[in-house]
Amino acid sequence: MAEPPCKRPRPEAVDGVTDFEQGQRDFSPETKDSKAICADFTSHNKQYTNGVIAKNAWRQARGPLTGEVIRIPDVNSGYPKGVYPTKWKDGDVLPESVDNFEIGDGFPDANEFVMKFGVIIPSTNTTVEYDFWSMVMRNYDACKGIGFHMSGILIDSPRLASDEDMLHFLQLFRKQIFTTADRLMTSEPQYIIMGMSLETFFGGWEGNKEFKKELGDRTGLNIATGAEACKASLEKFGAKRITVLTPYQEIGDRNVVKFFSEIGFEVVRIAGLKCGSATDIAHVPEAWCEKVVRENLLLPGVDAVVQCGTNLSFVNLAERLEHEVGIPIIAINVACLWFAMREVGIDVKLQGCTRLFREH
Repeated sequence: MAEPPCKRPRPEAVDGVTDFEQGQRDFSPETKDSKAICADFTSHNKQYTNGVIAKNAWRQARGPLTGEVIRIPDVNSGYPKGVYPTKWKDGDVLPESVDNFEIGDGFPDANEFVMKFGVIIPSTNTTVEYDFWSMVMRNYDACKGIGFHMSGILIDSPRLASDEDMLHFLQLFRKQIFTTADRLMTSEPQYIIMGMSLETFFGGWEGNKEFKKELGDRTGLNIATGAEACKASLEKFGAKRITVLTPYQEIGDRNVVKFFSEIGFEVVRIAGLKCGSATDIAHVPEAWCEKVVRENLLLPGVDAVVQCGTNLSFVNLAERLEHEVGIPIIAINVACLWFAMREVGIDVKLQGCTRLFREH
């Protein structure tokens, strides 16, 4: 049996590029009072949070992008428990007697009856939720019943002005990720989207796999990461030579280059905006991103442009530029949502969300 993460010896700092090995990152929770909540894929019946014991009708399929077994938990069979009044006495405010509504095979979430996505974001991130709901609501008829529940990782030191700041930021993130996931699981999501991209690029392809395993083992659910979503997106377009825009410092950019290089893409150029903090990223105007893309990243022979950093607003710019430049522009929040929807079997084509959603 593998040694628990909290027992593994770990160095104080790992840059993910020159010295990454699986097991170096410390995901042990900062607090000890967080209880792991793991989806149940073994019991024939289960007790739901309202006390009802009902069948456990979870299902599974093969993810078309990853080939992974995607397990979707049953979050409906035992819900909802409720009563209706059957008898009143004259003058009484409260009913004298009540009867239970019949649950039958259960009823889904009234709003998120197709798929309830759990989304983990840094507490500093104000862009992911906005982007996800914007994409869904502009395609409301196609996306009715799809919804998101956000859970924020406490980032009490958001400064990112140097490589050292960024590594410290990641250490804080890892200490909070399990506690955040535990809170998220109380809403009973069916699939998790990781709304913070840097950690998913950290350590290259092996780092991404380790991160997915850590979070998947904790929650029992499948995970969409920004790094893997970008990989799948580029593969759909047959892209090989790419340029990249990020909000990161150099250490973040080097991990991005490591990731793409390891999985067979040639990073021709990467432009990091070197934003001063995690909060700072959301304040970058669209015009700045457009200037960097037009003047630095639209190079001859490039197959695609990739944007990393989930707090960087880029969906509308990518949609607009694609019509002009003739190559796909992968906005990471689009890629994450597209990846998650396709992996759970939602194949609807969305408009206004770049070529990725329209064509694949």
